[in-house]
Amino acid sequence: MDDTNVLKDRTRGFLRKRIENLHPAYFAMVMATGIVSIACHLFGMDILASILFVINIISYAVLWGLYTTRLVMFPKQFLGDWLSHKRGFGFFTMVAATNVLGSQFWLLAGDREAALLFWWLGVGLWVLCTYSLFVLLAVQEKKPQIEEGINGGWLVAVVATQSVCVLGAMILPAIPGGEAFMMMMLLSFWLFGGMLYIWIISLIFYRYMFFRFAPSDLIPPYWINMGSVAISTLAGANFIFAVGETGHMQDMLPFIKGFTALYWATATWWIPMLLILGIWRHGIRKFAFTYDPLYWGLVFPLGMYAVCTYKMGKIFDLTPLYLIARIFLTAGLAAWSLTFMSMLKRPLYALLLFIKSCRSDCKITESGQNKRREKI
Repeated sequence: MDDTNVLKDRTRGFLRKRIENLHPAYFAMVMATGIVSIACHLFGMDILASILFVINIISYAVLWGLYTTRLVMFPKQFLGDWLSHKRGFGFFTMVAATNVLGSQFWLLAGDREAALLFWWLGVGLWVLCTYSLFVLLAVQEKKPQIEEGINGGWLVAVVATQSVCVLGAMILPAIPGGEAFMMMMLLSFWLFGGMLYIWIISLIFYRYMFFRFAPSDLIPPYWINMGSVAISTLAGANFIFAVGETGHMQDMLPFIKGFTALYWATATWWIPMLLILGIWRHGIRKFAFTYDPLYWGLVFPLGMYAVCTYKMGKIFDLTPLYLIARIFLTAGLAAWSLTFMSMLKRPLYALLLFIKSCRSDCKITESGQNKRREKI
């Protein structure tokens, strides 16, 4: 076997392993990139917003290709993740990513048809994930203890639910004649998302307070504790603007404003808590920072808090909130840049080591063949 064939075989093996172990939550990259792009757009940074938009379109297409390939090549591992308490809720990132990208098409490209298409796709994926994951996990005979099975990633189900409302409130002008029914449906999504948050965060808080909590347990998706109520705030804000534009559900406006403020206050409460826990994890307990696709679950809440705080500033006419939103946009951009570079660095480094090992193997093979020829 010549050097080229050895390299091809090893490359196939390398790629197969990466696809086999692909984390179901990788669409969080699209969520994070999309919301940071939207935040840039709100603050007039349109060139940067457009660059991130292009990156997001490419990432979304590539990830669907990888997910489909994994389903075809490794159905056992794919379905195993679907039945996992730890990894299963990562599939909800497909829903949120689809709706965030649809929001980008609406805001940045002005493409109503694409936004509407993404919204319908997001609704379909939400139905699939919600009524398969929760049912499959409920009927399993063997289940983990709560300290092993629950984590912040479960709250991506809330993010997915609220993302349907966020994009849906935007595309109301694209659905003439059906605004009243559509708003009732979106209100139902928004309220159910809040109820789902209460159910899940109660379990997470219980796990925080009454079970041993090691640094390794504080995985990045715990930032979704904040991000899920931040997107609930944004969904409420978009709904408030929709009420003003359409004139429907005026009687509900005080209730919606009150709950939106409640969500924002809850998101704000989580920020110092999560920062202190992060210092404890990495500063005091010296837990090493290494790239993990779950770190996109940290970037997304920062960008989402920037966007929802900006919208709160508009609703309540509070100028200081714009400054807070800009600070979190800066933090979100920094976190996105670090995570993106770490994502590129890891596979490139692994690829270089892989190529180096292939060359070494080829040289050893060639040396052995030469020795055999000399003996002959």
